Amino acid sequence: MKIAVITGASSGMGREFVYALDRDEEFDELWVIARREERLLALQEKCRAKVRPIVLDLQKRESFAMYRALLEQEKPEIAVLVNAAGFGLFGAFMDMDMDRQLDIIDLNSRSLTAMCYMSVPYMTSGSRIYNMGSMSSWQPVPYINVYGASKAYVLNFSRALGVELKDRGIRVMAVCPGWITTEFFDHAVHDDTISYFNRYYPPEQVIEKALKDMKKGKNASVLGFPERMQVLLVKHLPVNFVMKTWCRQQGK
Repeated sequence: MKIAVITGASSGMGREFVYALDRDEEFDELWVIARREERLLALQEKCRAKVRPIVLDLQKRESFAMYRALLEQEKPEIAVLVNAAGFGLFGAFMDMDMDRQLDIIDLNSRSLTAMCYMSVPYMTSGSRIYNMGSMSSWQPVPYINVYGASKAYVLNFSRALGVELKDRGIRVMAVCPGWITTEFFDHAVHDDTISYFNRYYPPEQVIEKALKDMKKGKNASVLGFPERMQVLLVKHLPVNFVMKTWCRQQGK
């Protein structure tokens, strides 16, 4: 049974990945993972492949055991894994709840790592892993501190994992977009700490670029010429200058 596994499938980038993969490739089943069952069930209306809703809260470690047990029972061939579950918070580190910030790390970094670890044994040559990073992956970001650090982990983990899995023919890529028009902002924004957003991209464009970059064998995908220039610059500019520029843009 050939499947694609998509986390965070109930909204945002995860949901759009479901639609894009179903449109461009043939799967026996799409395993869609999120907490909101009704949204997962609704995906079937727009998909050709059979959708299997898997209601899990990936912030909880017991969810890993449930996913592992399902794999052992079904023994599928995982052709694609998309780790799109994640969230962030905008604000000063000491002004925000500690547990919520730890939740960011749990979902953005720990669960992504676990999903890769459990899924790779069911992958074959030609299988692909898309891990959702961010433009924040490339630099320290004050006032989006923990979120940015969690996405830096995603970028470095994905690149290194790709090297380790190369001989097995499994490709790994970090998808590192700028601002995207998704529900992310409904959860991240709770005051005016972050007020400057230079440009937005629709998730469909981000995914279209990611699918093309995967075929090209890239280990990271960045949509937009200005964003790619920003990545190039932050690699060469002093870190303190990069952070000061960001803070200046936000009026800090």
